[in-house]
Amino acid sequence: MNPSLVVAERQSRILVVDDEPTNRQLLEVMLAPEGYRVLTAASGEDALALIGITPPDLILLDIMMPGMDGHQVAAALKANVATKSIPIIMVTALDDRAARMHGLRAGAEDFLTKPVDRAELCVRVRNLLRLKAYSDYHDRYSQILEGEVAARSAALVESEARFRQIAESVPEMFFLLDPLMTQAFYVSPAYEQIYGRTCDSMYANPASWVEAIHPDDREALRAAIAPEGPFVPFDAEYRIVRPDGSVRLIRAHGRPLYNSAGDIYRVAGVAEDITERRTLEGQLRQASKMDAIGQLASGVAHDFNNLLTVILGFSEMIAADPALPDQPRKDLSEVVEAARRASGLTKQLLAFSRKQEMNTTTLDVNGVITGMTTMLGRLIGAQVEVTLTLAPALSLVLADRGQLEQVVMNLVVNARDAMPRGGRVTIETRDVELENSSFHEETVERGQYVMLAVTDTGCGMSQETQRRLFEPFFTTKKIGEGTGLGLPVVYGIVKQCKGYIWLYSELGRGTTFKVYLPHAEPALRSEDLRSAATVTSARPTETVMVVDDESAVRQFSRRILEHAGYGVWDAANADEAERLFAKHADTIALVVTDIVMRGCYGPELTGRLRRHTPAVKALYMSGYSRQSAARRAEDGNCLPFIQKPFTTAEFLREVREAIDRA
Repeated sequence: MNPSLVVAERQSRILVVDDEPTNRQLLEVMLAPEGYRVLTAASGEDALALIGITPPDLILLDIMMPGMDGHQVAAALKANVATKSIPIIMVTALDDRAARMHGLRAGAEDFLTKPVDRAELCVRVRNLLRLKAYSDYHDRYSQILEGEVAARSAALVESEARFRQIAESVPEMFFLLDPLMTQAFYVSPAYEQIYGRTCDSMYANPASWVEAIHPDDREALRAAIAPEGPFVPFDAEYRIVRPDGSVRLIRAHGRPLYNSAGDIYRVAGVAEDITERRTLEGQLRQASKMDAIGQLASGVAHDFNNLLTVILGFSEMIAADPALPDQPRKDLSEVVEAARRASGLTKQLLAFSRKQEMNTTTLDVNGVITGMTTMLGRLIGAQVEVTLTLAPALSLVLADRGQLEQVVMNLVVNARDAMPRGGRVTIETRDVELENSSFHEETVERGQYVMLAVTDTGCGMSQETQRRLFEPFFTTKKIGEGTGLGLPVVYGIVKQCKGYIWLYSELGRGTTFKVYLPHAEPALRSEDLRSAATVTSARPTETVMVVDDESAVRQFSRRILEHAGYGVWDAANADEAERLFAKHADTIALVVTDIVMRGCYGPELTGRLRRHTPAVKALYMSGYSRQSAARRAEDGNCLPFIQKPFTTAEFLREVREAIDRA
């Protein structure tokens, strides 16, 4: 944008006319950060008096006022030659056609509906000020033409140069047409960037701009521009179809120019491409929806994990009874296995909702894939055949299981969507060695990697689609059928694992995604693959206090601890826990508390208990992930921690480690 135009805008005087002090103050607060000089008037009479002394560059005019209303003020201003060129934006709570037509007849150039959106206000003000600047330059230009030939030459050159400096340095398109909009007198070069057509084509065929309008939007635009005559001021949004077939969203604003006789002899306007702005607004709304879905999924997983803790725990305890007959024991083992699978599903739910913290460990990629086959089969349906080609003795990788499952899931879903009539998906793994090279302009480090490939026999992708595939919110699916986040999430997870992703696709010949994850270091393998620490064989003598507002979880935890030899106190809430602790603080070695409880979070409870005994130790548990639970409790140091559901062995191990920790 030309600096002189920016300065002109920021020095502009704006008069706010409203009988409500709060409305005047609000508009002043909205406009002040933009650098405008804001004047105010509490009535129509005050406004006319102030305009007679200090004419503003633009007026924000309330309609409903005692005494002179907004329509009367606008009519008085437009009837005066000295003030008729001042643009007026009427601010009203009545957003209907009758009110707008009344305002247009009174001379208003634009409308804003209360409550006023700040971003929209600033855009409307900016566009009208630019149009006024253009009009002023054009009027000056016309006056010079009407003067003496000898005196006008230098001024004409200067005026034209200044106008072109403004019109040709901004991304918005300026246009100057006849009142019937059938002849073009001036079109700024931005027309070529926005419409994809040459300015010469516009001069040769002024109707070409109408031909570019999307057929579905032409009638509405025509009604907005000329509902009852040849022309009325308008502010409209419509789509255009460029010669290359692309569709863009345009916002245009037009207003009349008057000659000395008071007749309309020109129509001046400005148009801008707002496609990207509207796209970003849509993406923001979509992201907000997804965040809400993530919050819901996280809450469902938390409650479900509480139930699974009880199901899994009591089933294991019953199955451990040596007197239990074989058949009931087998039946219970099925219950335990189902509960464990359900626990895996909740972890995937947390991963898909992006509420699962990254918990890296050494993983067997083959094991992750085979563990997902049943779920993948249900997900993609009977029309798609899944083939596994998994290399034996595959090396291990360092990754988060939930996130790796999400990578596989997203790639398979993407493959399914590329085969609406069915087809075949092949999932392949093998060890590879990569040389120093580049993937998609990204440098690849030489080394040993595990390759995970997902290949489909679908429709394939064009080169243009492939270039944008990992852009957030980019999708080739229809509206409502895709978020455009699946592959960007895959890319982000792979990069977190210090890996790479490669893509090959041809239209009509399918697509292959290859994910390369570096081998886990030998030291990490031995560390992460060590057998679970066994619970000490010595019978414990300590006393543990369990605090949880879920009674079934408390009972289960108490049963585990008592069976192992611990003394146990349990409490349903923080107040009850504090009373118990005050009586038995000398004997309680550990407080096991749920993080998220009604009335008091776990970290808050331990803080209250440490006022009695500063050295008290705590073990936190939750159906949320550690990261999500800590965020909800506004405590980033919720350690040690065990996530529900947990097995008896896991619970006893964490309790023992928490007690023994220095």
